[in-house]
Amino acid sequence: MRRLVVPVTLRLDRLHLTLQEAFGWTNSHLFEFFAGEAHWGIPDPDNDYGHQPMDARKARLCDIVRETGAKTIHYLYDFGDSWDHVIKLEKWFENTTTEGLPFLLEAAGRCPPEDVGGAPGYAEYLAAISDPRPSRARTHAPLGPGAVRSQRRRPEGTRSRRQRVVRHKEAAATRHANKIGVKRHSKGPQSYAYVRSG
Repeated sequence: MRRLVVPVTLRLDRLHLTLQEAFGWTNSHLFEFFAGEAHWGIPDPDNDYGHQPMDARKARLCDIVRETGAKTIHYLYDFGDSWDHVIKLEKWFENTTTEGLPFLLEAAGRCPPEDVGGAPGYAEYLAAISDPRPSRARTHAPLGPGAVRSQRRRPEGTRSRRQRVVRHKEAAATRHANKIGVKRHSKGPQSYAYVRSG
């Protein structure tokens, strides 16, 4: 579970990157957002055989909420492992500054290792690394027991994590922010939302 404060004007491709950082995923796979019957992702120009998602680079969180009326959005990461994250819009604030956003408020649990095989593979992985028999643990040796870290983190312990959460703005970032790889929002009245994902 993660609780974040994000600008409601955040594009969905940027929300994807924010969720990747907040959960500890490595951005190694495709993603899509779903609200009602609509879905957004990165369209594949070589896809001649199926329905394309709407472009996440052109959709903002506030547009999705207004157009679909959704209070819950699904975020699917890694189409093979199918990690489904449920995003609930908790609060919406108008005309407030978005300086320093997105911001991680709370974090509990860790994400499974990439490419572990979805929920069934992760359950098998956890059973294997806790099994004292060496032959069973060797099956999952490439992932290693260090891949599963503490299942509980306090917000106070996530300060550096908060600072690394991707910060975005629709206009150009300052030169200093570009040097450190973080885009900062300008000060001024905008909107933001508390979201819970887990």
